[in-house]
Amino acid sequence: MNGILFQTVFTSFGWNSRLVMACTAVLLALEIMVLMLAAHVGLRVGPRVLSTMAIDSWLPHQFRYLSDKLVTQNGMLVMGILALVMVYLTNADVGALVVLFSVNVFLVFSLALAGLVVYWVRHRGEAGWWKGLLSAVLGFVVAASVLVGTLVTQFFNGGWFTVVVTTAVVLGCWRIRKHYQRTRQSIAKIDEAFADTPYGSEQPPPELIANGNTAVFVVGNSRGGGMHALLWVQRMFPEHFQNFVFINARTVDVHAYGGKDALEAMKTDAFVSLNYFVNFCKSHGLRAKSYLVFGTDAVEELTRLAAEIAKDHSNAIFFTSKLVFEHENVFTRLLHNQAALELQRRLHGAGQQMVILPMRL
Repeated sequence: MNGILFQTVFTSFGWNSRLVMACTAVLLALEIMVLMLAAHVGLRVGPRVLSTMAIDSWLPHQFRYLSDKLVTQNGMLVMGILALVMVYLTNADVGALVVLFSVNVFLVFSLALAGLVVYWVRHRGEAGWWKGLLSAVLGFVVAASVLVGTLVTQFFNGGWFTVVVTTAVVLGCWRIRKHYQRTRQSIAKIDEAFADTPYGSEQPPPELIANGNTAVFVVGNSRGGGMHALLWVQRMFPEHFQNFVFINARTVDVHAYGGKDALEAMKTDAFVSLNYFVNFCKSHGLRAKSYLVFGTDAVEELTRLAAEIAKDHSNAIFFTSKLVFEHENVFTRLLHNQAALELQRRLHGAGQQMVILPMRL
């Protein structure tokens, strides 16, 4: 289509056929390079979008581990498979694919610009806020107009299929988020059950023994999960471990970017959680210590921290918990325990021992 357009325009200038073909070839080559760059950006950025959505529990949490090292291997594979699925569902109909692409692109533009409108309305006190608001409103009107116009004019040429596919994706993400919310509520009940676990009355022991048997617990936001693992180890290996180490890696995600107060609140919550385990152990005469790290990839940070701990405690064994549901199915296996399994895989690859303990909900 662009080739015909370029030829028509250049011919109207009175150029000879050779010059027209040469200029058309150059412009089409530039267009091909732009499209290849756009495809490359889509394949590179797409997995990061999946990762961000997974952090917010809109997608399975395993997608959050599409880090830089795994983008080429896993992220592009996921995006490629999804592309092939869409080609199959549309029977490679270019018209339907173009409508699908256009509608969703301008839907994203409209939502992003609507977010900017809300942002500037909430920050009316900032200097030049009205310029930002005016630009955001203008951009939103343009993007929304194109979106509505495309849907109305192309509804029977792929628009209806786009509405069905996009709605199905939105409902699927909503269903995943609701499941994670219910799971957090169940974990909160377990935390309440361990809230009454009494402290001991023994004097705090001396520092950790460098070459002593060390139990390292990977704990998260749930106090119940950490206490479940700690009590299980004490029951199964009485008086075997001389040191008890608790480690936690907090993900610096979109919630932490809500401002300085949000980041400080996350740090305080993490320190309080780790100090609880350390103080509990010391009150029972056990040597205990904690480590806390922050990063965008919790598994990556825990792997790095585990290597440092192994240098100081050569006889360390790592423990963590995984959720076990009463009615296990493909859906629950897809949405849970990927972090524990990925961490175990990495530690085993580094020659370190790790045990995953089941915690039934």
